[in-house]
Amino acid sequence: MIISILKKSAELFVTLIGITLLSFFIIHLVPGKPTDVYTELNPKITPEAIERLDKYYGLDKPIYVQYGKWIKRIVKLDFGDSFSTDHRPVWDKIKERIPITLSINIAGMIIIFLIAIPTGVISASHQNSLMDKVITVFVFIGFAIPSFWLALLCMMVFGVWLGILPVSGIKSMNYEMLGTFGKALDTSKHLLLPVILSAFGGIAGISRYMRGSMLEVIRQDYIITARAKGLSEFAVIYKHALRNALLPIITLLGLSVPGLIGGSVIFEQIFSIPGMGQLFYMSVMTRDYPLVMGILTIGAVLTLLGNILADIGYAIADPRIRHRG
Repeated sequence: MIISILKKSAELFVTLIGITLLSFFIIHLVPGKPTDVYTELNPKITPEAIERLDKYYGLDKPIYVQYGKWIKRIVKLDFGDSFSTDHRPVWDKIKERIPITLSINIAGMIIIFLIAIPTGVISASHQNSLMDKVITVFVFIGFAIPSFWLALLCMMVFGVWLGILPVSGIKSMNYEMLGTFGKALDTSKHLLLPVILSAFGGIAGISRYMRGSMLEVIRQDYIITARAKGLSEFAVIYKHALRNALLPIITLLGLSVPGLIGGSVIFEQIFSIPGMGQLFYMSVMTRDYPLVMGILTIGAVLTLLGNILADIGYAIADPRIRHRG
């Protein structure tokens, strides 16, 4: 199994290089340049000044030369400096925002799996019952409602009409005057709506996957045999069937890892939360190449890491895969 993971890691490293290469070339195909923010609104700018700016940022070099310099920095774990007016290191910008985004998405993911897996199991074990139909209705409602519309509706209801929850930012104006418990409560109130809304659509999707996987497993011969031996329905479902039914969910869990930093772009924009999603959106709009590449690289690493974690999860859940590896 260890040898298999090492081989997989080597393959994924080559894949990572390919991802960064494609990403670097694609973002440079977007019309406009990072220096446009300094030149487009300045009627007195001269061609010589534009040329000096391009040279300062290294944009006068061929794109393959720019990529080579970027790779040399990445090997040293240096993402370079942002092209924005503050010229701060890219990593400094990322590390001050990533805890907020991770907090929102990890909390949302925990809620998703704590609710979706039992919901899918109950729906499958009570197939075609009233409970199954009610769950199905709620799931389809979750699929159908646009997340941004639901976010705006919740802001209006809980923030404007009822006034019980804040609708923007992560801190109140009097945050520094609060005690430790008050600060924690204030932050929790600010993040409550984003976390719940980020989990809402995921619950619908994962519960459907869980239901379909569970229905397929409980029709297998070994489940029929377990019931014929007189095992309780609880033991049949939760001890024998659930373990194998979780295999597709493990895949989804692995694919959810990159969403930990990029899965809340919409909610961070709507709720004005200074997280990675908002940072990525701003960097794309201003064509901040080093910042865009830094975030894309982290997302790519998390995607590949998710694949490795999914393989490990498969091996833990299914001994046949472990022995075959």
